Amino acid sequence: MTRYTHIDHELFVQNRANFCRQMQPNALALFNANDIMPTNSDGTMAFRQNSDLFYLTGVDQEESILILYPEAAEEKYREILFLKETNEEIAIWEGDKLSKEQAKAVSGIETIYWLSEFHTVFNILMGYCSAAYLNTNEHSRAVVEVETRDARFIKWCLAKYPLHSYHRAAPIMQNLRAVKSAEEVALIQQACDITEKGFRRILSFVRPEVMEYEIEAEYLHEFVRNRSRGFAYSPIIASGFNACVLHYIDNALPCKAGDLLLMDVGAEYANYAADMTRTIPVSGWFTPRQKAVYNAVLRVMKQATEMLQIGNVWDEYHTAVGEVMTKELVDLNLLSMNEVNAQPKDKPAYKKYFMHGTSHHLGLDVHDLGDKYRRFLAGMVFTCEPGIYIREENIGIRLENDILITKSGNEDLMKNIPIEAEEIEELMNSNPV
Repeated sequence: MTRYTHIDHELFVQNRANFCRQMQPNALALFNANDIMPTNSDGTMAFRQNSDLFYLTGVDQEESILILYPEAAEEKYREILFLKETNEEIAIWEGDKLSKEQAKAVSGIETIYWLSEFHTVFNILMGYCSAAYLNTNEHSRAVVEVETRDARFIKWCLAKYPLHSYHRAAPIMQNLRAVKSAEEVALIQQACDITEKGFRRILSFVRPEVMEYEIEAEYLHEFVRNRSRGFAYSPIIASGFNACVLHYIDNALPCKAGDLLLMDVGAEYANYAADMTRTIPVSGWFTPRQKAVYNAVLRVMKQATEMLQIGNVWDEYHTAVGEVMTKELVDLNLLSMNEVNAQPKDKPAYKKYFMHGTSHHLGLDVHDLGDKYRRFLAGMVFTCEPGIYIREENIGIRLENDILITKSGNEDLMKNIPIEAEEIEELMNSNPV
């Protein structure tokens, strides 16, 4: 029932076990699927599963609920999955939903109920447990302006069971999801490999006067034909001055001869994200100034990648990258040493040309869960994405790969995607349109 290949349910069995080990005694935890969001009239957006629920079950279906109660007296109540039951009308209009047998195969959960049984079962369990873990989106960058299914459930649960002790599931999920298992890394690698295919496709497609949205379409074509549902996030296809607008997503203008084209794109695979940025010359060749800035960004990227090691920590890492970037900007005559020496500690001079952070966690979400105060561990996956944006020169360059931290160093999951300036030029001119 999914376009991606089968994932061994042992991944989700282990994820649930890891979560349960961090719960307080005699507590249950509940996770809801995301809503199907409306658009206008009777339209809806494409469904995107709640990342925490998928992490724990592998179930990619709306209106699903997971209950974990590891100390339940009856074994059947220790893991329960509630599913939307199909009927003839749903089967005609939408196709079949997961059967109980299929859900067991996907999740490894033995006890499957239909949603119609939820309130009865939940009421029984709440009568025995002393605490409940409820879930909500606590990502530090989240802006939630609509009432979610989780939020509605929390209000209902607190009103119906006011004397229970309640806890947040989010801190446990943040702790677990930041460190990827080998199976998760393989899924992220698949997303990266699909992204590579898209990038190689457009290298022979880009030319002066091609529209940004045509390039977006080429990526989408390659992603979807390789089992992806499409982009892991809104793609940035930004030519010329648009490349200096950090979150430009209109992708509506023509690419002009002599300009640069910045593309921040990544494929989704099995809900896992890739996140790549490449900047290429629309005409196939960098100008000397463009190449000088490009290579400066690439040098910063390579040095920053080396710093993504066990034991480093967020603020120290970004401070060190800032020092490397400062030297490059001075060498490019964009900053003077007087400006550097006079910079306030909380507003370094390099921020004029490099305004954003260098890295973020990557996984089921493109800005995945992680604690900035936690030292880097093996299994964490970070982006590495320095950039230089010179608005007065119409130059915006960002480069980005996805990096896995390992016990013996790190591994670039995008090492096969062309990035050296000369290789980009060679590939763009080897198959002229």
